[in-house]
Amino acid sequence: MSKDLCLVLRAAFFSGEKHKDQRRRDATETPYINHPLEVAYILMEEGGITDAATLAAALLHDTIEDTNTTREELVMVFGREVSDLVVELTDLKTTAPEDKKRLELAHAHHLSPKAKQIKLADKTANIRDLVTMPPANWDLNRKTAYFDFALQIAKAAEDASPELMSVFMRDYNHFKPK
Repeated sequence: MSKDLCLVLRAAFFSGEKHKDQRRRDATETPYINHPLEVAYILMEEGGITDAATLAAALLHDTIEDTNTTREELVMVFGREVSDLVVELTDLKTTAPEDKKRLELAHAHHLSPKAKQIKLADKTANIRDLVTMPPANWDLNRKTAYFDFALQIAKAAEDASPELMSVFMRDYNHFKPK
């Protein structure tokens, strides 16, 4: 088995363990791990991204933000490149909820190309989920506002991958609430 494939599989296992007790906010409370798996799938299958560090970071992109995982732990298990990508994609826990979206948008313009690719796949997965399994308490206005926010993030990251931007725009135009 190749070293790259081992890295990606190790990241999938690690992410699964870290997120094992977490559920999405949809009505059926699907396992949270489905989200990072979908992000990695979008990168590889729809975006043509095969870089192992990018795929591993996609699988791990919410571990620091949503679990007890530390940057140091990611460096030790996955190396500096993967850890740095995850840190780039991590929202600060100290950020006030009302400031999160504004800061995420400001930060998106300055992400590395690989982090932007992951961000595009993440937003694509999120808008798909809003259509197929929306959070139980989200009304049409909140869904529409998220679609508009996701579009702003995608535009900030579009230079990293025309293929992923095309996938995002296809889904955005097809699924946007009307």
